[in-house]
Amino acid sequence: MRVSIVIRTLNEARHLGDLLQMIGRQETPGLDVETVLIDSGSTDGTVEIARAHGARVTTITKAEFSFGRSLNRGCAFATGDILVLISGHCVPVDNTWLQALCQPLIDGRASYTYGRQTGDDDSNFSERRIFAKYFPETSKIPQDGFFCNNANSALLRSVWESHPFDEDLTGLEDIELAKRLVALEHRIGYVSEAVVFHHHQESWAQVRRRFEREAIALRSIMPEVHLSRLDVLRFFIASTWGDWRSASRNGIASTSRMAMMRYRWNQYIGSWKGNHDHRLLSRQAKERFFYPEVSKKADQDEWLKPLRRTSPDEGQQPKG
Repeated sequence: MRVSIVIRTLNEARHLGDLLQMIGRQETPGLDVETVLIDSGSTDGTVEIARAHGARVTTITKAEFSFGRSLNRGCAFATGDILVLISGHCVPVDNTWLQALCQPLIDGRASYTYGRQTGDDDSNFSERRIFAKYFPETSKIPQDGFFCNNANSALLRSVWESHPFDEDLTGLEDIELAKRLVALEHRIGYVSEAVVFHHHQESWAQVRRRFEREAIALRSIMPEVHLSRLDVLRFFIASTWGDWRSASRNGIASTSRMAMMRYRWNQYIGSWKGNHDHRLLSRQAKERFFYPEVSKKADQDEWLKPLRRTSPDEGQQPKG
């Protein structure tokens, strides 16, 4: 069986080398693996790094770009029976990531899988808590609902060919596709063993825009979800307080209290801007997508224990 790893990039030179080295170290008995890059105009050496590691490269112009269209182009360019989608700033934690992510598809237990994401010491602590909420330690195959995330996912090619990504959304093309697939009785699986470090180096404006575009997309996917000014205030206060309390309990000093507060402010202001002009509906749906609470187990901070990353150079013989 052939697996195509499709990486969507724009100026990802900082982490792309590590990602490609870790792809090269994956233990995948019986799988033929290719790496494909779909680039939207990088100027920092991203394409050159990819080619140096043997990746096949195709491009999309900035004028044509949307998240869904970029992935559709990359998938069409790829040749695999399984399409593995990973962001250019995500790096697998170990050598078993790829096999773990693909195995439920190979076994017929799911049509679409996604793996765990975690931050590192350079990540804003607030974002690490968001990762803990959406990407817990326990797998669920199949899962309930249609949450999915293409920063670390895998999809059967036959399914994608019949159900390509929506090219008009401003984000959340993964959730939109998963919703369609669930309606057709396909199964979505969450694979906690397929772990990546997700590196975000964003300005506050970029954080705000990311949440804004996702909220705009969510309006199309779940038009019943509405975020009011009161919700913004309530969620901002609750999430900031939760971040501070958790950081204090665990002696976290890598992110200041001010940085946590600014992250949450930009998260909810961006979300409100993307959503505010839609009519109100379900409190339950609202809490699920916007409220900062994590499970009791996650908030006991087992997820704060740093995962040991296998270095891309570990185990190689010294040159001499």
